[in-house]
Amino acid sequence: MLKLDGYDEALLGQATVWQRQGAGAERVDTLIYSGPKIIGILMTRDGMEEDEAHEFLDFNIAGAYMGPDTPIVVWHHLYTEES
Repeated sequence: MLKLDGYDEALLGQATVWQRQGAGAERVDTLIYSGPKIIGILMTRDGMEEDEAHEFLDFNIAGAYMGPDTPIVVWHHLYTEES
């Protein structure tokens, strides 16, 4: 599994997904990261503005294909009883 260095606080867990391999498919374990938490890390650690952090994440992390076990970035909403 590929790990995003410097983003341990944004790690949510892992998933097993099917990846197409030629004419078939195989199961691949991959790590799942929180998009909002990565944005927070970029803003605090690297001093980026929010829109800059989104652009960096979209282009350099979520938009980067690193092979079949490329990490997944999810955009989630944490529900409360009031939601």
